[in-house]
Amino acid sequence: MLRTRTCGEIRIENVGQTVTLAGWVDRYRDHGGVVFIDLRDRYGITQVAFRLEESSDIQKLASGLRHEDVVQVIGEVVDRGPENKNPKLATGDVELRAAQLNVLNKSKTPPFEPRSDSVPNEELRLQYRYIDLRRPALQEKMILRHKLTKVVRDYFDENGFLEIETPILGRSTPEGARDYLVPSRVHEGTFYALPQSPQLFKQLLMVAGYDRYMQIARCFRDEDLRADRQPEFTQIDLEMAFVEQEDILQMVDGLVARMVHAVQGKDINLPLPRYTHAEVMRDYGSDKPDLRFGMKLKDISDLVAESDFGVFKNTVATGGKVRGICVKGCADKYSRRILDNDFKNIVGDYGAKGMAYFKVAGGKLESSIAKFFNEDQQKAIVRRMEAEDGDLLLYVADTWKVTCSALAALRNYLGRDLKLYDPLEINCAWVLDFPLVTFNAEENRWDAEHHPFCAVHPEDVGYFETDPSKIRAQSYDLVCNGYESASGSVRIHDSQIQQKIFDLLKIPAADAEVRFGFLLQALRYGAPPHAGIALGLDRWIMMFTGSDNIRDVIAFPKTQKASDLMLGAPSDVDAKQLRDLHIKIDVPK
Repeated sequence: MLRTRTCGEIRIENVGQTVTLAGWVDRYRDHGGVVFIDLRDRYGITQVAFRLEESSDIQKLASGLRHEDVVQVIGEVVDRGPENKNPKLATGDVELRAAQLNVLNKSKTPPFEPRSDSVPNEELRLQYRYIDLRRPALQEKMILRHKLTKVVRDYFDENGFLEIETPILGRSTPEGARDYLVPSRVHEGTFYALPQSPQLFKQLLMVAGYDRYMQIARCFRDEDLRADRQPEFTQIDLEMAFVEQEDILQMVDGLVARMVHAVQGKDINLPLPRYTHAEVMRDYGSDKPDLRFGMKLKDISDLVAESDFGVFKNTVATGGKVRGICVKGCADKYSRRILDNDFKNIVGDYGAKGMAYFKVAGGKLESSIAKFFNEDQQKAIVRRMEAEDGDLLLYVADTWKVTCSALAALRNYLGRDLKLYDPLEINCAWVLDFPLVTFNAEENRWDAEHHPFCAVHPEDVGYFETDPSKIRAQSYDLVCNGYESASGSVRIHDSQIQQKIFDLLKIPAADAEVRFGFLLQALRYGAPPHAGIALGLDRWIMMFTGSDNIRDVIAFPKTQKASDLMLGAPSDVDAKQLRDLHIKIDVPK
């Protein structure tokens, strides 16, 4: 070994011992006759002293050291004395008095220094990711990721699960996001697809009799990216046979409690809160609400239907809704410019044509449009909004869908801007009873809300023929801090119900056999009742670290354009490789 201790390990009890350390030069200081360096590895930092009178050769070598040089130092651990101790370092009571220095590798001047308090722009960080990963903040995230993954595996092992790997090269079953395709050299003109999830395989494992499966699974989706998405990501994937929805919810409740305790040392109350999809859309406008703060949406459509304000009155008359939020104590917080421009732009990004607002004073409404509401209407609005003097009321008048998405976005903005929550707080709840299907007006057909293999509530089967919008799926999402942190469902194991859903989605039996034939065939050979769920590991690390960027918790992430700046991927390949794959590139000019 090139070291006998790590740079974060030595303490006062090691004084007098001779140790060998190896790492990177984090800081360099020449105090005239004594050169000090802070030697860093992923375990911590130790101060090393090189004294001129002890060895001119060492002093000469030490004088040439620079940031990020890789060195080995052998020396004696000494007490730094009360006046020189550094309470900011775990090793701050001691230093290493060097007797021997070996420069293992000189470093070029790095594009940025890992020790710097100023973080460089993200493109530069991703281009030199191996340097970026030396930063203590990122190392802490990677260490947490490792520890949390171990907690997950231990929890499922204790509960009788088997970790089983599923294929990466599979069959394309276009559903939801686009697949990443891999051409086959052996089978000319055909393609594998990288898995968007192990969904079909884990169901096949249930048919095969492996009643408790889990996997830390790599998944791939060719979709539009944002701060909480990557083209390749990691799921905590599980499936159980001979279970009902309640079994899955309880199993995941226990996992969440174990993870929170392991990371934060806190105990959370179980079972986790449960809401229906209809309830969260009514109260928060989102199926993944951030529940760390209140500010519920309120519907005042019935109170303003007969008002003299044309926008509200006409919206209600044409079947729309007038809904709003009460921002406590913020009547004078935001300027007219912010209300008329910034807030209007936020809701406008989600289809709203405008935003109305009032201040509450003396139990009445104040704004340029308050005159269109009589005294009784104003008092009724204040009561409905549970408002008090000094509150700010914000409204969107539009379709139900637009009021949901626009006000949910505005609510989230206000939660962040007003610092209404602790960014490290973990607040989880279940959202149940999603609609099975949603209507696609552009293509005049029904689309699966989650996927076409979700079981339906038995009492809703009659709606297949009368009103499919009322069919509730036995699906469930775990929402946490405004993220969808897990999603799953009870699966269909009855081929007749499966065919009803295919018929509703206008997937002909022949097409279903082509796309999902292997699963449908397996369901005919004694498939047990089964259910499952997948948790987004990357998002959980984000939440536990208080990060708002998924790229900070993945060792080698892609940019928002799905490119790897360090590797230069995706890249061109040579003509021979294309010939072997029988592929010709035809790029439109």
